[in-house]
Amino acid sequence: MTAPHAGPVLVILAAGRARRYGGLKPLAPVGPGGEAILDLVASDALSAGFGTIVLVIGTETGPTIRDHVGRHWPGGVDVRFALQATPTGTVGAVVAGWSEVAGHPRFGVANADDLYGPAALSILATHLAGTDEDNALVGFRLDRAVVGTLPVTRGVCRTDDDGYLVQIDERRGVVPRDDGTFGTGDGRTPEVLDPDTLVSLNLWAFSSALRREFETAMESGREDEVLLPDLVGQLIAAPHGAHRFLVLPTDSRCIGVTHPDDLAVVQHDVAAQVDRGERPASLWS
Repeated sequence: MTAPHAGPVLVILAAGRARRYGGLKPLAPVGPGGEAILDLVASDALSAGFGTIVLVIGTETGPTIRDHVGRHWPGGVDVRFALQATPTGTVGAVVAGWSEVAGHPRFGVANADDLYGPAALSILATHLAGTDEDNALVGFRLDRAVVGTLPVTRGVCRTDDDGYLVQIDERRGVVPRDDGTFGTGDGRTPEVLDPDTLVSLNLWAFSSALRREFETAMESGREDEVLLPDLVGQLIAAPHGAHRFLVLPTDSRCIGVTHPDDLAVVQHDVAAQVDRGERPASLWS
């Protein structure tokens, strides 16, 4: 591994299979010039202060993503590739990229198909570059984290009085309602969620000291998917408060493509952000 650029490392998870979308979501064209979601995520991350990008890719789609990066990303971007050989979920993806964060006491993790925006990524980069050694999660308002009207899954965050994560409750079938609240379709209570409910969209800060815990979660040759919210839930439930996760709230809008119908909505949203001056018209600026 060569010396990383100044700034923290962001591990971007790009090995997912995107069953509901039916295509290669990280390369969905959403930018003002047809740029891919992955391009915008990486460009936003660098503008937010990250110095190195680690892309975790899969065996089937990895070559296509590598080729895209080679053709579309500037040569000065410090990008590394890590292979997740089997689709074992987001915990396995982080384990696959661990060797590329060697030498860094902490690192960030993000999805390759969610546009968190420069402001939210800046919150994460600032936390990683600071003296606070806590693991962390950037929490988004629910009404700023849903695109379109089709059902999605969102991890509802419950925190204590000091802002530390107590629980992530995965709620399925989340859809907007006419009154500004959000309904759920999983048959559980509460059946309606407030718009200011904080939710997780896999934007994390992890300590490198957690490597053993991550690897243990993937041991025994298991082939099922192990997800980050599940592992974090186990870590924060451990005795004596050994692992804590600070929730960093943001009012930033997070948009992503879950269903094919979301693509046009996201394209329109990105164009509107450019028109309002919230993001540059050209990437890598």
